[in-house]
Amino acid sequence: MGATAGGKTSLAVNLAFELNGEIISADSRQVYKGMDLGTGKDINEYRFKNVDIPYHLIDIVEAGYKYNVFEYQKDFLKAYNDILGRKKFPVMCGGTGIYIDAVLKAYKLINVPVNNELRNELNSKSNEDLIKYLISNRELHNSTDTKNRKRLIRAVEIALFYEQNPDFETYFPKINSFNIQIIFNRDQRRKRITERLKERLNNGMIEEVKELIDNGVSIETLKYYGLEYKFITEYLLKELTYKEMFDKLEIAIHQFSKRQMTWFRKMEKDGVKIHKIDGNLPLERKINNIFELLNKNTHK
Repeated sequence: MGATAGGKTSLAVNLAFELNGEIISADSRQVYKGMDLGTGKDINEYRFKNVDIPYHLIDIVEAGYKYNVFEYQKDFLKAYNDILGRKKFPVMCGGTGIYIDAVLKAYKLINVPVNNELRNELNSKSNEDLIKYLISNRELHNSTDTKNRKRLIRAVEIALFYEQNPDFETYFPKINSFNIQIIFNRDQRRKRITERLKERLNNGMIEEVKELIDNGVSIETLKYYGLEYKFITEYLLKELTYKEMFDKLEIAIHQFSKRQMTWFRKMEKDGVKIHKIDGNLPLERKINNIFELLNKNTHK
């Protein structure tokens, strides 16, 4: 795990090669087909020393669909069991904190049905009242529930379902994990983010978003996906100049990176052991450090 632009994919691929393993992506936007540059799929990195490292949960749904954590848990478990069943080693890789958390903490999630009558009732209440209900009735797994009214209402809908169905149980196994976070200091993270943003814009990220629009993905959905897709869509609609788009996007990615780091710190406070690896080290040195840590923990 680690913040965006931190070199997670190359390290995970190298580890998978050494461990006879396969990658399970933990990225909430790489699940979408056709959303490549904007999500940082870097598919070319999955070939290492002339070996194609298999990967899972990338390009599994069409752009325009709204994938969720419940589906991710289900798809993760299917991939995880498939990898283990073929006596391969699963290597999870990504920066979407809630996906990683949902697996490591075995969230009990259910596919709560839509209740339009309840939604109409909730729509008459203020955001403050809805947030107050959520805070008093359940632990917020995803703080973004409170940032968007539709998501906020859905969060209350789910919380009420749990409250009204207390005996409804779901099963997710306890995953025995060894957790690694790639670390850069704040200035290094900012520099890496800016450099990668320029590179992706030069390599066709604007054209990628235009193609998604041409293929029928709605403006509303692209803005919902956020970051690159939101601001480039606004640029294509001439709502922003190129400079405005770049500046707003750069700031938004820096803020996103900060939220990622906050999430990982919260995981540690909640008892998840995370081993830190200096992102500035050469790849070979990172691998050696990880195996040294693995050996120490195995002996314990």
